[in-house]
Amino acid sequence: MCLRLTCSIVILSAAVAVPGYAQAASGKPAAPAPAASTAAPATAGASTAATDVRPDDRAAYEPSGRRDPFSSLLARGDAKVPTTGRPLGVKGLLIGDLSVRGVLRSHGKLLAIVQAPDNKTYTVHPGDALFDGSVKVVATDAVIFLQRVDDPLSPVKQREIRKTLRISEEIR
Repeated sequence: MCLRLTCSIVILSAAVAVPGYAQAASGKPAAPAPAASTAAPATAGASTAATDVRPDDRAAYEPSGRRDPFSSLLARGDAKVPTTGRPLGVKGLLIGDLSVRGVLRSHGKLLAIVQAPDNKTYTVHPGDALFDGSVKVVATDAVIFLQRVDDPLSPVKQREIRKTLRISEEIR
């Protein structure tokens, strides 16, 4: 008898401690507690909302004026200019490939003599268009070019490049 009483106490304490145990043991559905009924719909609503979101929707990128975090920062500003299909003459020259060989005065204006990588020399005037920019100023000791920046992430669309005629005294 003592054994039956002990088993009954253990079963009752388990029924109180574990929700749903009494329902499974008796075979009858138990009435849910009021606190559990308010928490159950909130949990069920959250789980259905989580299953409605597709993984593709969560991975979408909205730039909103910011840079793409997945684009490489190492390749910025290294836009390769095609070498084929360039026009002949001064309009086909790249600013980075030129070297200033001389400056002369003609009809009261300064002109620059520049050399291309193929060892051909050209005479350029202020305002002449090049393949990736233009000649801004020809001075007595240097030529200043305006180069177009083709990097879409850069806020600067042009930059000045100064190419000197001679090596300055500081470097010698």
